[in-house]
Amino acid sequence: MSFPLDTDTISHGIQLAVAPVFLLTAVSGMIATVAGRLARIIDRARVVEARLHSSDPVATGAIWHELGELRTRGHLANSSIALLTLCAFLIGATIVVLFLGETTDLQMRKLAVVSFLAGVVCFMLALGCFLVETYIATRLLNFGKNHVPR
Repeated sequence: MSFPLDTDTISHGIQLAVAPVFLLTAVSGMIATVAGRLARIIDRARVVEARLHSSDPVATGAIWHELGELRTRGHLANSSIALLTLCAFLIGATIVVLFLGETTDLQMRKLAVVSFLAGVVCFMLALGCFLVETYIATRLLNFGKNHVPR
């Protein structure tokens, strides 16, 4: 494995490797957003569980239902974070492969394509999990539908 010292080749390798970094910025923003939602889900579940122990037996059915939906939302948020983390790893691998492929004699362009596309697929799946989680969250709200005006 030889390392060419041609500055044009190295600068071109850096340019190729920097482009996927912008996707990493989007991924880190999504991780922060989903982690914030997961924290709120956990906080809400704690409040609902405390209500379960101090409520009358008639209300426990609704409480168990809400806990089930919170559990589902938590699983979706966890799945989204896992997919986003895998996406970030794959994009990082893409950056390394692109840079090494450009600055060495190693032919790894197919590996770069596969790792980049796998990262984008993980990002799309994470967005799908996020979409379903937010749908479930807003479905819980009735926005005053059951309120009868006087």
